Amino acid sequence: MFKHLKAVSGDPLLALIIAHKQDTNPKKIDLGVGVYKDDNGHTPILNTVKKAEAILLEQEDSKSYLGIYGATEFEAIIKDLILGEGNELITSGRIRSTQTPGGTGALKVAADFISANLKDARLWVSDPTWGNHKSIFDSAGVEVKDYPYYDPATNGLRFDDMMATLEAEVKEGDLLLLHACCHNPTGIDLQFDHWKVLTDFVNKRGLLPLVDAAYQGFGDGLDEDLAGLRYMAANVQDMLIANSFSKNFGIYRERCGGLSVIAASADEATAAFSIIGQAIRANYSMPPAHGAAVVYTIMSSPELKAEWELEVAAMRDRINGLREKLVAKLAASGVSKDFSFIKDQRGMFSYSGLTLEQVRTLRSEYAIYIADTGRMSVAGVSDSNIDYLCESIAKVVG
Repeated sequence: MFKHLKAVSGDPLLALIIAHKQDTNPKKIDLGVGVYKDDNGHTPILNTVKKAEAILLEQEDSKSYLGIYGATEFEAIIKDLILGEGNELITSGRIRSTQTPGGTGALKVAADFISANLKDARLWVSDPTWGNHKSIFDSAGVEVKDYPYYDPATNGLRFDDMMATLEAEVKEGDLLLLHACCHNPTGIDLQFDHWKVLTDFVNKRGLLPLVDAAYQGFGDGLDEDLAGLRYMAANVQDMLIANSFSKNFGIYRERCGGLSVIAASADEATAAFSIIGQAIRANYSMPPAHGAAVVYTIMSSPELKAEWELEVAAMRDRINGLREKLVAKLAASGVSKDFSFIKDQRGMFSYSGLTLEQVRTLRSEYAIYIADTGRMSVAGVSDSNIDYLCESIAKVVG
């Protein structure tokens, strides 16, 4: 039955992780993996998560099904974190939110919802974008198109080119996928003025924005990172938002995310939400409970919430501090290239500006593992490896 099947190539980033693990060089550095690491190279469990799990261990009294949307009380947590408590969209009922298996699960449900109900819609994504965006929507039968985003010549944003392409090529009813903050893979974010321009454009051209908020809190702050998203949400009629709790709660393997739909009225939001429920039922039936229970326990306790906010700030400050150190140490190493743009990027990732040849040389001769695109995970840098990293880059770049 399966004799005709041919094995497909695996995810290149996963292959990079495997290659790093198999490397025997004691100085090896993994800058490919997409998780937060502390200065010891460990992905820690947050103290607040440990405390919440202890509470759940004492209080949980059932493992019964929760329903397709997950825990009903979790909906308010998603809304409040994305939009802010008391937001008019929440009080008016124009937003509905469901728990999903991570941000990827939210995007998959959104893709199925779009495919079934917005049949002629195309999805526009940044070039480049997160590697799984296209696969998720392609598999649902949604046509995916690119808009310009990253400029390798300046290591910056091609906003004028982005808008020119969208102006010329989008059609009414298309979807525009935007990264809320900490753009993956480039680290180059839209500024607030860009969000204003895009909001006007979405309204003028009749587009549906889909915002991916996977890294809230890792850029400039929990509220600051979603300022553009919140402006757009307040000024458009319809919107989809996929968010993840994997990074800012450090619960990657628990698969906890959310999908929110904003509509012109509470009735329209309820109708869309019910259809999203059908997509969930046909997909995974119910999201995993533990991660959401942990998040709910933290967010419903003023003490734990305040402590969690400090933990997120500590992770953010460490990453932003590493960016500053990288720029300073690369300059001190005598490298010919100006890497100052790295400190202006946000989030765990950086498009380093390294060429494919340079990346492969770093890998083969120095055991430094960076994606072929030049994307590196800043969280993989530590005080113990930063000097070796910068010296190696200087030798390769010149």
